[in-house]
Amino acid sequence: MATALITGATAGIGRAFADLLARQGFDLVLVARNEARLKLVAKELHDKHSVAVEVFRADLSRYDECAWVEQRLADTARPIEVLINNAGFAVRQRFAKGDLLAEQTMFDVLVRAVMRLSHAAAQGMVARGSGVIINVSSVAGWRHTSTYAASKAYVTSFSIALGRELRNRGVKVTALCPGFTHTEFHQRAGMDMKRLPEFMWLDADALVAQGWRDAQRNKRISVPGRQYQALRYLLKFWY
Repeated sequence: MATALITGATAGIGRAFADLLARQGFDLVLVARNEARLKLVAKELHDKHSVAVEVFRADLSRYDECAWVEQRLADTARPIEVLINNAGFAVRQRFAKGDLLAEQTMFDVLVRAVMRLSHAAAQGMVARGSGVIINVSSVAGWRHTSTYAASKAYVTSFSIALGRELRNRGVKVTALCPGFTHTEFHQRAGMDMKRLPEFMWLDADALVAQGWRDAQRNKRISVPGRQYQALRYLLKFWY
């Protein structure tokens, strides 16, 4: 049975990917920082879908712990067919007067880890002639408003470039670019989203299903939701 590795897998978009792939029969490697929550999610998925679930507690902002996940991705005896780079968070501050360590930590998770894990996974996928990499980016990548947006711009551009590089090697690479989504993300970032109209919110399960379909079609960019598909083109002219 094929195996998928998902970072940030215990909640939100990552958990939705875990549910979707488990339903399709994939064995799972779930990566997150909270080991207790990882084990709880793993048990739920195993009991419900009868798939093997491996838990991997790692903080991807740490070089050594990110390296542990890279080693798992590079293990030819236990190949990873699908990589979902989903782990992430936002820093709510002005850059010039903000906490530089917080910015560095965010950069390490959103950019460095995505690059390194994609590299580790791509080598084995190319050797086997098959594989899927989905890098969870954001429509924020088309808005030049913050270091978070800059990081997501990198993820989108990187994914497009990697997809072109591997298009004839049997490996599919997609940047999944959602907008506002009902998850824990904004609460953790301390953002008050009460004024955002309901029509701007996406459902995590629905956007993940769209992203997975687009990845199977080898689309470079997946933008779930008509409102955000329209916004994507408007932002190209605005900025």
